Amino acid sequence: MAVPWDDVLRDEPAVQEAASVAVDAALLEGVLMRTEGEPNASDVVNYAPFTLLPSAVPSALFEQAYAVQQDFNLLVDAISQNKEFLERTLASTIKVDDFTARLFRIHMQVLEEGLAQSVFLGINRSDYMFDCGVDGTPALKQIEINTIAASFGGLTSRTVAVHGRVLKVLGKSKEASRLLPNNPSKGLALGIAKAWELYGSQSAVVMFLVEEVQRNIFDQRCVENELWNRNIRVIRKRFRDVFEKGSLDDAKRLYMDGQEVAVVYYREGYVPTNYNQQNWEARLLLERSRAVKCPDIATQLAGTKKVQQELSRPGTLERLLPGRAEAVARIRATFAGLYSLDMGEEGDKIAATAIADPDRFVLKPQREGGGNNLYGEELRQVLEKIRDSPERTSYILMDKIKPQPAMNYLLRAHSPLHVSECISELGIFGVYVRQGKEMVMNEAAGHLLRTKAIEHADGGVAAGVAVLDTPYLV
Repeated sequence: MAVPWDDVLRDEPAVQEAASVAVDAALLEGVLMRTEGEPNASDVVNYAPFTLLPSAVPSALFEQAYAVQQDFNLLVDAISQNKEFLERTLASTIKVDDFTARLFRIHMQVLEEGLAQSVFLGINRSDYMFDCGVDGTPALKQIEINTIAASFGGLTSRTVAVHGRVLKVLGKSKEASRLLPNNPSKGLALGIAKAWELYGSQSAVVMFLVEEVQRNIFDQRCVENELWNRNIRVIRKRFRDVFEKGSLDDAKRLYMDGQEVAVVYYREGYVPTNYNQQNWEARLLLERSRAVKCPDIATQLAGTKKVQQELSRPGTLERLLPGRAEAVARIRATFAGLYSLDMGEEGDKIAATAIADPDRFVLKPQREGGGNNLYGEELRQVLEKIRDSPERTSYILMDKIKPQPAMNYLLRAHSPLHVSECISELGIFGVYVRQGKEMVMNEAAGHLLRTKAIEHADGGVAAGVAVLDTPYLV
């Protein structure tokens, strides 16, 4: 995919000048993260890593990713309401994966008590790569869908302006004008605001549930500011604050420090290390409440890798989305090959195939947050170790996607400037709000492009591997 700045990559002085302008522009626009040394202090910050130049994205695939997002919103919501599907699909996983099992137990307990929550808010991000098949034609293939704490909607809202500035400095004003506006933070806030409004208490607050270490606070503040601009009060709390100060009244309304909470927006709680016994108790308290959880625990379970693999089985999408043949076709067109490692003949066969040819596959555990997948020799070693053990059912196998690399500069604080061979991943943010059985909002809310050097198999921006980028449609 040629872009109109391949010439720039060979012009060292131009690159040096553009990089200097780019860093200042990022600081000016607020493309910021706290530092590793002071992850909870905002008096020392630096720019979040980003590409010097926007990366080429095929416009047809970009449009396809947007066109299918509302379908994915409907699908995630349908899965979250289907107790039997979740129970059946996760049956083998919860025997061997304690984290998924504990989430599932809370889900079942809340259902047995009777759901207090009547308004449901989903904020997800569906991530894709551009697979260059045998004939070299790129195709959109889904990597995963993140249903909890999908990040960088805020910072990516500010990255377009930085890349626009860089292109102008390089004498490419016409190309700069072709960069698409993108503001996921506004779209995410609209969903939260709608859920807050339907909850029906003007004095209630939105609670951002945040991690102990908060390097990525500015990304969250972008969404938070959109809510403050609508006069919606936002508080930021951790699990331990909920454990110490959270309470439910007789109507299961949630209170924090005496303030009623309308919406709980999770930016935490997606990996086992986020939990100790107190935090599990806090999570149960939140789930039992009437507050709108984003996501509720059923929606978090809908984002597991095992569910993703099950969706690729013939007939599954049709059962979950009855009467929606076109939506099913759009969704299925994005699937890469996904394979079960459940105990039995089917699982034995695919495990043997992957051990014999590990470079064809990716081995994925039931984890969010990037940096968890296994490739190549490491994949082979792990599978050989667990091939005869039920432990293998806590993973799924996926065909390895082979995108076309392109050259770019990855700008990171305190790192030398050098050109890298890179691949990109496109994420589309989805937002939906359901009240009872009625879908009140269903939107694609913006996009996120992340780019990394090809020597890094796995990992996102927060994991320190990928960097923020802007799509240039070709």
